[in-house]
Amino acid sequence: MAQLPTPFVSYRTFAERELASEEKHEWHDGIVVAMAGGTPRHGALTMRVGAALTAALAGRPCQVFSSDVKIRSVATRLGTYPDVSVVRGDLQVDDDDPNSILNPILVVEVLSDSTEAYDRGAKFANYRAIPSMRAVLLVNHRADKLELFAAGAESWALIEAAPSDVLRIEALDVSIAVAEIYREPLPR
Repeated sequence: MAQLPTPFVSYRTFAERELASEEKHEWHDGIVVAMAGGTPRHGALTMRVGAALTAALAGRPCQVFSSDVKIRSVATRLGTYPDVSVVRGDLQVDDDDPNSILNPILVVEVLSDSTEAYDRGAKFANYRAIPSMRAVLLVNHRADKLELFAAGAESWALIEAAPSDVLRIEALDVSIAVAEIYREPLPR
C-alpha cells in the first residue's frame, strides 16, 4: 500500500500548534516530528549544566534558557529545543514565532542512546548554520565527559574534557568544572 505524503506545515502553524500541545515537536522544513521524553539522568545533567552556566554568567549580558525554548535555524529550516541555550546581548526572535530564538551563541545537548547520532550529525550541522552560534556543548550520557565544539575562523575545533578538567568556553569567557556536572548522586 502506498504511503500518503506528509503535509507541509508552515513554521507559523507549527509554532501555533506547539503552544497548545502537551508534547514537544521539532520542525524539519515543514515536517513536524514528536520528540521523546528524557530520563532522570538526562534531566539531572541538563539542570547541572544549566545551573553552572547561569552561575558563571551572573552579572553579564547573557541569558540561559532551558529546553522549553525553541531555537530556529532559518538557513536550514529547523526548529528545535536544545537542552540548554545561551544568548549574549539582545534576544532576537522569529517573525513567525516570538517564542523561537534566532541568536544563540551556545547550545547544549545531553546525549542519549536514541538521539546521539542525530545530535552529532544533522542537528549539529543545523546549529553550525546559525550565524550567532559560537559553541555547541555535548554532554556524554555514558562516560563522564564533555565535548565542546568551538567555532574558529575556518572550522570548528573539538575540545574534550574529563572529570579532572575545567572546561573553558571561550565564546562566553567562562569555565565549567566537569566533576561538578557529574558529581554524585547522579541517576544511572
